[in-house]
Amino acid sequence: MQRYFVNPEQMTEQHVTITGDDVNHIAKVMRSRAGDEIICCNGHGRDVVGAIESIAEGEVRVRIIQQTLKNRELPVQVTIAQGLPKGDKMELVIQKGTELGAFSFFAFTSQRTVVKLDDKKEKKRIERWRKIAKEAAEQSHRSQIPHIEDVRTWKELLASVPGFHYALLAYEKEEEIALARILTEVPEGASILLVIGPEGGFDEKEVEEAEAAGLTIVSLGRRILRAETAPLYGLSCISYQFE
Repeated sequence: MQRYFVNPEQMTEQHVTITGDDVNHIAKVMRSRAGDEIICCNGHGRDVVGAIESIAEGEVRVRIIQQTLKNRELPVQVTIAQGLPKGDKMELVIQKGTELGAFSFFAFTSQRTVVKLDDKKEKKRIERWRKIAKEAAEQSHRSQIPHIEDVRTWKELLASVPGFHYALLAYEKEEEIALARILTEVPEGASILLVIGPEGGFDEKEVEEAEAAGLTIVSLGRRILRAETAPLYGLSCISYQFE
């Protein structure tokens, strides 16, 4: 059954009003008709099954017929901080990371970051990333769309560390502290920041700064992972631990 996200104000006790690009998807792509059933989510934990009442220009009206009770969210809130990668690799991280249950994402720039974005390019990238997150959340039957935050500098990333219960930085030279060991200490409901470097990794001075800011340096195993593989590996480990 197809799933669509709406703003909370578009969902009342008995009806849902769908607007925007999803109207075209329902009418033209899915070729839905009155009476067809879909799932609607308000992004704040309320998921409902509804029957389409009408499809008009710019609006689909849905009558709620059932509340859904399945919780498909991770028991912890994981934020992926990804060193801004080249090409469309960030799109892959967001798409697959959303399927794996990430709560939010943000890219950051550091000493070995190759990509440089001006304000105009950054705005377009973030708009696309948010669209990808929405589509991936619908496909994987999430109840929430991950937050896609603005690109941060290295200093801004370090300043955000106190906002998390656990802040971890994956570093290929770490040999003693494994991610799996840390996860055994994390309770359900905790917030986790997982920091992944760009293609060139982290400079040793950056690792020292990260530790001073309160980040725990962890290993993701014996192999060297690509920048776009590491966050997905981390999310898989977290899913295994908690689900």
